[in-house]
Amino acid sequence: MSARAAIDPATQAFYQTRAREWSEAFPYDYSRFLDSFLPRLAPGALVLELGCGDGRDGARMEALGFRVDATDGTPAMAALAEEKLGRPARVMQFGELEAVGEYDAVYAHASLHHQPIVGLGDALARIEQALKPGGLFFANYKLGDGEHRDALGRLYNFPPRDELMALYEGHDWQLIDVSDYEDSGMDKVMRPWIALTVQRNGQ
Repeated sequence: MSARAAIDPATQAFYQTRAREWSEAFPYDYSRFLDSFLPRLAPGALVLELGCGDGRDGARMEALGFRVDATDGTPAMAALAEEKLGRPARVMQFGELEAVGEYDAVYAHASLHHQPIVGLGDALARIEQALKPGGLFFANYKLGDGEHRDALGRLYNFPPRDELMALYEGHDWQLIDVSDYEDSGMDKVMRPWIALTVQRNGQ
């Protein structure tokens, strides 16, 4: 069994102390990945958002009629999301997810890549368990040659592409969309990324 998913303390401290600075570094209204992910869902679907950040994606989903359980592992980020959503966001780390068959979808934009690699399998297993049969799961990751910190001190799992795909293959879902691309982040370093959408098996 893989290690339990747990947040890296230094990474959490970064987001706790620099939450608003992080938010202001990204002036877009919402993630472009919502435009391809949300049309796959039924109207009014219940979406668990893992790593909701400042709430911009959750607000977009709610504006389109979806129900959103917005969560973030950092209290300061959840507070920003509350400002955007006009209601509380839950403080929850990946390893605290205990739901069983509850959600139509799980959306994790630029969040699971901060999970230390030893606990990533546990996080994925918890997400699989939380999905209803037929539920969808989106996540994207910065790829690389293994876990290390960026220039801002944040821990990333930076998985090699083949190792990440092998980890996904160990779960009861089917890959329905994969996108390889390049992008930067708050550190302004261009890197390879991958975005994965899977569907849990069953009806």
